Amino acid sequence: MYALLLGIIYLAFVSLGLPDSLVGAGWPVMHRDLNVPTSYAGLVTMVIAAGTIVSSLLSERLTRRLGTGLVTAISVGMTAAALLGFSASTSFWMLLLWAIPYGLGAGAVDAALNNYVALHYSSRHMSWLHGCWGIGASISPFIMGYALSHNLGWSRGYLIVGLIQVVVTAILIAGIRLWQKVNPTNLRASRGGQAADTPKEPAHAVPLTDTVRIPGVTLMLLAFFGYCAFEGTSMLWASTYLAQYRGVSAATAARFGSLFVLGITAGRFISGLFADRLGDRTMIRFGSLAALLGAGLIALPLNSSVLALIGLVAAGLGCAPIYPSIIHATPTNFGSQYSHAVIGIQMASAYLGTTLMPPLFGLISARTGIWLFPFYLLVLAALVLVMTQILNRVVDRNHTGV
Repeated sequence: MYALLLGIIYLAFVSLGLPDSLVGAGWPVMHRDLNVPTSYAGLVTMVIAAGTIVSSLLSERLTRRLGTGLVTAISVGMTAAALLGFSASTSFWMLLLWAIPYGLGAGAVDAALNNYVALHYSSRHMSWLHGCWGIGASISPFIMGYALSHNLGWSRGYLIVGLIQVVVTAILIAGIRLWQKVNPTNLRASRGGQAADTPKEPAHAVPLTDTVRIPGVTLMLLAFFGYCAFEGTSMLWASTYLAQYRGVSAATAARFGSLFVLGITAGRFISGLFADRLGDRTMIRFGSLAALLGAGLIALPLNSSVLALIGLVAAGLGCAPIYPSIIHATPTNFGSQYSHAVIGIQMASAYLGTTLMPPLFGLISARTGIWLFPFYLLVLAALVLVMTQILNRVVDRNHTGV
């Protein structure tokens, strides 16, 4: 029963990743078909991220009322409907309309699943589960690239991924009872992770104002903001950067743009082998430095695109441990009784970074040129590194009482 539930959770993480890189992969063609400027991709992602922020902040209340299993099934079903809506869209305003359930479906399940895993599973499972997110996020650009290269159109790419999400939703609905039958108490310790204190949640949802007052939370929010801004900007603009600045075809750019996500995916499976041994802090530090290196390689002003492609992979490898390690450290840093509330606003901060920073880059690049892409990433990677190092000092002082 435990193994079956874990399989359901792994499938849910694959499903989480499927929609995340579709807009960036298809946009070089979509914006021409819809007759809108390239920078309008930022408007679509802003609507998606706004919905995600709202549902992330409501996640603790929804999960208390419905349970993690039902929240997961409903959320994936909403993203399936949104993707099918995208596939049928013939104008830009229709994309914006379907972007609402697209975002609302993502936030609640993201916070609920991450909190569940952070409390009950080891660091390696957190890395591998987020690696499964990367599998989903890597598959969808290849589906989009296939649809574009075979003259099926971007709408067919969305249709295929939407139908996959429908199948996943059906499986999640069939497995809802597993969440009730499996007693997850202290699975994190019993399955090889560090011992975690038994969660003693408050009787009611923790108010947002109380959560942000916890020492170190604001630093963590800034780090998460910077990380997801880096990730979101890379996923949205890498294909366009390759097509417009490096001169590769749209179909090839869609495939090459997925190298960043492939780097994340491979890196999370690899880092899972060392996560328990090295610890969350070390994984975050190494990841931030590798992301800086990758952005630097992309920025090198060479005629060949080889180093830029290597840089995308390196940046993805660097990003690999950051997200799961920050999430997994949350119960340790801030207390398991507050973890769901903190992870909820972590998700909100993350998607605020996704909401603001990729479209901001679109606006800036419309004036300066797409060449600015890697330098924008360098600033964001530096923000993650600085904020997490300061957070470590604050948490240490809180735990020692100094």
